[in-house]
Amino acid sequence: MPEPITMVMVGAGSGGVLLELARRHFRIFKELLDVAGAAMALAVFLPVMAVCAAMIKLADPSAPVLYEQVRVGLNGRLFKIYKLRTMYADAEKAGRAQWAGDDDPRVIPLCRWMRRSHIDELPQLLNILRGEMSLVGPRPERPELFATLTQDIPDFEQRLAVKPGLTGLAQIRNGYDTDIESVRRKLAYDLEYIERMSLGLELRLLAATVGKFRDRGAR
Repeated sequence: MPEPITMVMVGAGSGGVLLELARRHFRIFKELLDVAGAAMALAVFLPVMAVCAAMIKLADPSAPVLYEQVRVGLNGRLFKIYKLRTMYADAEKAGRAQWAGDDDPRVIPLCRWMRRSHIDELPQLLNILRGEMSLVGPRPERPELFATLTQDIPDFEQRLAVKPGLTGLAQIRNGYDTDIESVRRKLAYDLEYIERMSLGLELRLLAATVGKFRDRGAR
């Protein structure tokens, strides 16, 4: 008859294998959910995005409708994120990355509602279909901000363990970054999400995102 300690070790090992299998199956499901969800959302919101594009061109005809920006993705891989351009073309002419503020003068007045409703983020559905992002996950940071935050906040790079997301636990609970303390809170939520990743949490966060289409705290 096996020693009790041996039985415990075997049981713990089996539990670890089952946990890893469950995580692997969830990752497969998450990939399928991303592709199907992004494709359906793109079909639904395409007319809205077309109206937004016309408004952007009307307000600032000299610049493109879509805004591209390099972000840090899974395992530190860089990719270009897409957004509807809601700021003037020379919004960062000084070349310095900065967080958006209340009544930010860089924002085109006609397009301010797009930011408050988060409709300006919808082109990132293309990033999801390209496999660069997920529906749910930590928000991707700009490389220059990421380098600074990694130096200032321990474990910040752990957010790169999963694909960045269009929405997520930190986005729902923490809102916009305003200072280093809000980034610390965001990191705590991101790490909590990575630890608790499951079908139930994924669906709850997607449902909670609907309320963000009327986000009074958006900038």
